[in-house]
Amino acid sequence: MSENKQDVDYFINKSGLDSEREKEIGQHIGYRYDVNLLPDYSLLTPFLKKYLEMMGWDDLNWLEDVHLGYEENRPAVFDRNINGWVSVPEGLELPDNQQERDMIARELLIKFQMSPRHPMIELNKAYRKF
Repeated sequence: MSENKQDVDYFINKSGLDSEREKEIGQHIGYRYDVNLLPDYSLLTPFLKKYLEMMGWDDLNWLEDVHLGYEENRPAVFDRNINGWVSVPEGLELPDNQQERDMIARELLIKFQMSPRHPMIELNKAYRKF
């Protein structure tokens, strides 16, 4: 195999962190290893379509690695800003398709981060300088 070519399964078989960014954050960047983790843009919610348009983005940018997970057997999305899980509202019907669930998780995360109930609002009030 030439020096510039990598084995197809390189990222799957690799045991350590590869890129400088992965070393910096201390974890693998999932979609580098599994193309199925890349968002399917045909499944964007109307809210996310408008959000991307208003932001002037061509892609989901920082939201690409946001996925619907579970905390204590409840559907939830992880908010890195508060380093904690945000539960999906009870009664919200979730589709069977993981890509669609991830789009809902992205929308819920943005809405929560913009809401007056987000903990960063209180921190801003308490610690801002001016």
